[in-house]
This record gives sequence, C-alpha cells and structure tokens, in this order.
Amino acid sequence: MIRFRLRERISDREFELGRRITLSEIATKTGINRTVLSKMSGPRGYNTTTDVLERLCRYFGCQVGDLVEYVPDDPEASEEDEGPS
Repeated sequence: MIRFRLRERISDREFELGRRITLSEIATKTGINRTVLSKMSGPRGYNTTTDVLERLCRYFGCQVGDLVEYVPDDPEASEEDEGPS
C-alpha cells in the first residue's frame, strides 16, 4: 500500500511558520482541489497523479519520498516475493 504523509508535512510546516495551515490554504496556493487533499490525508486507498505530487513537493519544499511511503499490506508476503537471501 502507498501511504501519503500529507498530515506530517502539514504539521512540520505549521511548526516552521508558527501557525495553523488548512487544506483550503494549501489548495489555494497549489491549485489542487481541496477534496483531493482531503482524500490524500485519509488513512488509505487513494490514487493521485505525479502533477499533484509535484505541486505538493514545491509547496512543502520536499522530495516525493517525504510525501509518500510504501507500506507492505502483508509483511510476510513481501518477504516471500524477495526470494531467498
């Protein structure tokens, strides 16, 4: 599963700026629909485009890996896929 770390990036940005940041503010500054941001900040299961990721990277001043992480659905299955060590 791919997990978006949008909430973490927002929290980091709020700490830097010393104020609260809303999804509406991010939507206005990035041109990304607020609904898309809301779905990305949810627990799981949303697909997005590289354009959205690029805009968020630009806004937060980060790399894609700071916004997205891979979390195996079944850790044992991923070990089997890797084959013998």
